[in-house]
Amino acid sequence: MIKRTILNLLLLLAACAVHAQSIHLSQYYNAPMLISPANTGLMPDHDYRVGLNYRNQWSALPVPYNTFSGWGDLKIGGNKESDHNNWLGLGFVVYSDKAGDGRLALTQLQGSIAYHLQLNEKAMLSFGGSAATVKRSLDFNRLIFDQQWDGLGFDRGYATGEPTGILSDNYYTVAAGLNFAYFPNENLYVKLGGGATNINKPVESFYSNEQNEIALRPSATIDVLMRTGSIFIVNPSAYYTTQSGAAEIVAGTLVRTVLSNANNGTPVQLIFGGFYRIGDALIGTIGMEVGDVQFMASYDATMSSLSPYNASYGALEFSLIYQGQYGRNKGGLKRSYTCPRFN
Repeated sequence: MIKRTILNLLLLLAACAVHAQSIHLSQYYNAPMLISPANTGLMPDHDYRVGLNYRNQWSALPVPYNTFSGWGDLKIGGNKESDHNNWLGLGFVVYSDKAGDGRLALTQLQGSIAYHLQLNEKAMLSFGGSAATVKRSLDFNRLIFDQQWDGLGFDRGYATGEPTGILSDNYYTVAAGLNFAYFPNENLYVKLGGGATNINKPVESFYSNEQNEIALRPSATIDVLMRTGSIFIVNPSAYYTTQSGAAEIVAGTLVRTVLSNANNGTPVQLIFGGFYRIGDALIGTIGMEVGDVQFMASYDATMSSLSPYNASYGALEFSLIYQGQYGRNKGGLKRSYTCPRFN
């Protein structure tokens, strides 16, 4: 009991030190607007998409994180027969994150907008912004404090001097991002991206006499698509972000291979790959794309000093994405930009 309580408090304090865990997904490549609002509506072959993400992290510990997001975005304009093909992207995201015995929770509603400017036949510039309203809450009645130790156990009847009930706080946050994409031919696509969240440095606190400013969180990504043959597309990528002295770097590769093409009915692709979050976890990924629907699952194997406490079990994560086209695109109009794909 004492070990459980100490672990609870340590993880709670760690969360509070960084203003609770920011939304965190190993499949960052399947959460485009989480990475940057500049990704809103950035699709070569489709006009709209909707997605779901779910992550269960540290379930072997008494304070697991459960993260959910639902999102969608669409294109306005584009797909025209011209050398300079520009369009607007609009999107929304709903995030929910809960952790621990105190049910430390985050609920975020976000709207995103981006403009995609095709510079020439081989390059594109995208820039976007987003605004979100965020609610954080914590149920103090579910927590145990050292003042409640009576020498034999914890007595919840003892006064703690801490707040009681469910405390909550609300704030607004603003983000911006920029992408540059280079696509010299249909066998290669390279995208460099950068952005930042909490540009307005919002303030949050569960205590009226304490105001915590949420630090700026810059990020950077690189994403490469290479068609290496008639049935393989290799997709290496990397993601970096930092906030208040903490940093996250994830890098790895996905591979797509054709199991069935459109000539044989519904196209089917097998997706598999591996990633490494530096100093933390190895991540294995597998999935399938059937027609316009993609499903992927990933598993985080903890490699850090936390592994003895969670049996190396870091997280299990799922994503589901549907991508569609407006009726006018189904006639085979020019794609937004060249990008490796299976013909």
